[in-house]
Amino acid sequence: MLRAMKTRKTTAVVLPIPLFEEGERLANRFGISRSELYTRAISSYLGEYQKERTTEELDRIYGEEGTGLDSEIIELQKQSLSKEKW
Repeated sequence: MLRAMKTRKTTAVVLPIPLFEEGERLANRFGISRSELYTRAISSYLGEYQKERTTEELDRIYGEEGTGLDSEIIELQKQSLSKEKW
């Protein structure tokens, strides 16, 4: 017999009463369930966290590389500039 894969997990979350009440008002305003509100909130938080991790990783990678331009590239850039006066 094939078992259906469970795609959701039930959990209990303890929230401060003012946060819970604000969440209830927001869910009602959007016309969504409390579960949907929490799902969206956690997804949003995780998305922001992933952006931060990506930025940190890029900073680490580029921090390990030299920040100076290769002298040959600098010379080519100079040559590509017009000789006119600005």
